[in-house]
Amino acid sequence: MNQQMTRRQALQSVATAGASALVAQRVGLSQGAGLRIAGQLVEIAVTAAGPQTARITAQAIENNQPQPIPSDGALAREDWGPPVLRLRTLTVPRTVKCGELTVKLSGEPLTIRVEGKGGRLVQELKTDPTSGNLSFQMDDAPVLGLGQGGPQFDRRGGADRMVSGQGGYQLRTNGARVPIQFVIGTSGWAMFVHYPLGAFDLTGKEGRIQPANPAAALPLDIFVIGANDPQSVMGEYAKLTGYPEMAPLWSFGYQQSHRTLGPPEEILREAKIFREKKMPCDAMIYLGTDFCPNGWNTHNGEFTWNTKAFPDPPRGIRDLHADNFKVVLHIVVEGHHFYGAVKDACTAPPQPTGRTPDNHWPDDRQVSCYWPAHKPLLDLGVDGWWPDQGDGFDAPSRLARNRMYFEGTQMYRPNERVYALHRNGYAGMQRYASFLWSGDVQSTWETLKTHIPVAINTGLSGIPYWGTDIGGFVPTQEYTGELFARWFQFATFNTLFRSHGRDWRLHLPWGWTKGEIGYDEVPSYHPDPKDLDNPAIEPICKQYLELRYQLMPYLYSAVKETCETGMPVIRALWLHYPDDAAAVLRGDEYLYGRDLLVAPVVEKGATSRSLYLPRGAWYDFWTHERMEGGREITRKVDLATIPLYVRAGAILPLDPVKQYTEEKVEGPLTLWVHPGANGAFSLYEDDGKTFNYRKGEFMRIQMTWNDAQRRLQLRLAAGSRMMGAAKRNIVVRVAGGSAARELVFAGKALDVKL
Repeated sequence: MNQQMTRRQALQSVATAGASALVAQRVGLSQGAGLRIAGQLVEIAVTAAGPQTARITAQAIENNQPQPIPSDGALAREDWGPPVLRLRTLTVPRTVKCGELTVKLSGEPLTIRVEGKGGRLVQELKTDPTSGNLSFQMDDAPVLGLGQGGPQFDRRGGADRMVSGQGGYQLRTNGARVPIQFVIGTSGWAMFVHYPLGAFDLTGKEGRIQPANPAAALPLDIFVIGANDPQSVMGEYAKLTGYPEMAPLWSFGYQQSHRTLGPPEEILREAKIFREKKMPCDAMIYLGTDFCPNGWNTHNGEFTWNTKAFPDPPRGIRDLHADNFKVVLHIVVEGHHFYGAVKDACTAPPQPTGRTPDNHWPDDRQVSCYWPAHKPLLDLGVDGWWPDQGDGFDAPSRLARNRMYFEGTQMYRPNERVYALHRNGYAGMQRYASFLWSGDVQSTWETLKTHIPVAINTGLSGIPYWGTDIGGFVPTQEYTGELFARWFQFATFNTLFRSHGRDWRLHLPWGWTKGEIGYDEVPSYHPDPKDLDNPAIEPICKQYLELRYQLMPYLYSAVKETCETGMPVIRALWLHYPDDAAAVLRGDEYLYGRDLLVAPVVEKGATSRSLYLPRGAWYDFWTHERMEGGREITRKVDLATIPLYVRAGAILPLDPVKQYTEEKVEGPLTLWVHPGANGAFSLYEDDGKTFNYRKGEFMRIQMTWNDAQRRLQLRLAAGSRMMGAAKRNIVVRVAGGSAARELVFAGKALDVKL
C-alpha cells in the first residue's frame, strides 16, 4: 500500500541519497563498466605510503569484496594507512594528491601517472586489460637495482625472467639470481613492485612487467617513489621493506671456507697457521658431506657430526675458540615451501632434516618443526650458519628461511647477534642481518669483472651484506695466483670477505706458495706447476688482510650508517654524484662507504687501470698524491696495487693491525685528514656482539673538518658514551704532509689546529 511521505521523511531521503552519491563518487562506485585487469574486475586504491611514495594497488573483486593482498613478509609493515582514493570504475579521469606527489588516473587502457612537484613526471604505469602485463616509463638514464645477478650494469636492454637461484641467469659469470623487484631510474624515480611477480623486459623504450600468466597478474601492489635525491630513494625503500639489522663485528673480518677435510689434527693445524703467519682471520667455515667426501656432518641436511673429521666436536670447537676463531657450519635443505616462524607450535608430522628414506627432500616444512635440530650445535658453541641451496623455494619461503636463522638463534642466545650466510633471499632479508654470496661462479677474469656491477646492484636492492667466493668456485684454466690475488683485493672491499671454492687449498692466502691442490675436485683443471709456486701471492694476501682490519673502524661505521639510513656500503657513484652524467654511467668502480673510491683490477697482466674520478679533489690512498676529479685518469698498477682514492674532506680512521676483530692491541687510532674541502665523519663503536646498542650502549665520535681554518673538531655525540678504554689515544695525520699530532680523547670536545 502506498503511503504518503512526511516532509521530514522526504528530507531524510534526500540527505541519504546525497550522502550515498558522495560516497559513490569518492569510492568510484558509480554506474558503468567496472575496471578490469587480466579480465578480472578490480578495485584500485591509492595510498600515501610516505611523503614521496605512492602505493598503487589493484585487487580482484569477488562477492563484491576486494581480495586481500597476500602477506609474504617482504614489507616492514602491512598497514600503510587509509587510501586517499579507491575506485572500481573510471568514467572520467581522476586526480588525487598523495603526500607530496600527484596521482592521475585515466582509462582504456588503465593509466596511472605519478607526478612530483611542478608536474615533473615520476612514472606512468599502463595495464593491459587482457594479459595483465604492466608497462612503465624509461628514459635515456641508467636503470639499476633488481637484485643480485642478471644482466649488468644498466638494466636497460635486458630481458630478465627474474627466476631465483643458480639457474636464473648466466651463473658462470653473473652469479646466482636473487631477484628483488626494486627498480631505480637514475633520472629520478624508483618502484618496488611487491606484486605481481614476473619477468622484466627492459629491451624497449618502455619497461614491461610480465606475470607468468593472466591469473598471476593480480593482485597489483606497487610503491612508486618520487624522490629526486638518491639517498632519499634508498631511505624510502628501507621504510618499505625494513632497515638492515646489525651483524656481529667478527662477521666483517676474514672468513676461511673449506671443502674436503683432512684428519682432525690437520683441521686444527691449518687454523694455527693463520696465527703463526700473522694473517688476520676471524672465522672457519666447514662444508657438509656429499658436496665433498669428508665434511663436518654425515650427509647434507643432517645434523650429526662426521667423526672422521671431528671425532670430539666439543673439544674441536673449544680449540678453535681458544685460538680466537668463530666456527660456522654449512646447512642444506631443499623443498618448495617453508612456512611459519620459530615461535609457532610444531603441528606438522615428523620429518627428517635431510632426505627421506626413499632419497627425496620433503616439499613442505614448518619452520618451528625444523629449527630445533640446530639447538645441539648452538649448545656446543657453533657461532654461525651457512644455509646453502634452496633454489626451489618460493619467495615467501626463502624469506622465512632467512628469518628463521635470525629469530631462531636468538631463541637460545637472546642477546647475541646472528651470522648466517645465505645463497637465496628476497626483499626484506636485510631485516634479518642476512649475508648473501653470489653462488657457484667460475674462476674467470670475466666473472671478476662482472661482479663489480653485480655488487653495486645488489647493494642498491637493499642487500648490504654481500660477497663472493674469492677466486671463483669452479676452477678453469684461467685460475692462477694472479686471478686469486686480484679477486682477493676486490673482496677486501666487499662487506663479506670470504674465500671458498673447489680445489680449496688454492683458496688459502698461502695456497699459491705451497704448490699443492690437495683433494682434486675438478679433473679438467690442470694449472701450470710453475704457477702453483708463486711466492708473490701470499704477501699480497697478507697486505690486504691487514688493510681490511685497519679499515675496520671505517667499515663498521659505514655498516651502522646502512642500518640507520638504508644507504649501502658498496655504493654506485650515482648515489653521491647524480648530476655527474659520467659518474652515473660507471659500473666498473664504486664507493666503499662515503669516502673511498675503489677501482678493482680485472684484466690479466694489467699494468694500468683507467677510472673516473667524480668532481672535486681526490687523494691516492697509497701515495697521498692529490688530483682534481671530474675526469678520466689512468693509474699505473702492479700486482700488489689496485687504485684506491679518498675524497677531499674525508677523515679516514685506521686501526692498528689486528689478527682478529676482538683482539686488544697497543697503538693509537690514526685519523687521516684529506684537505681540500670541508668534511665530517661519524666514528661508531659498540661491543660488536650484543643488542645492547639499542639501550644506548655505544660510542659515536662526531668529527668535523673546517678546511679554510684547517681545524679538526672531535666531540662525543649526544646519547653516546665512551666505550672500552676511558681514554683514546689518537694520532692525526694530514694527507700530503709529514707532521702528526697526538691527542687523547676522553669524551670532552677537542679542537685541533692543523
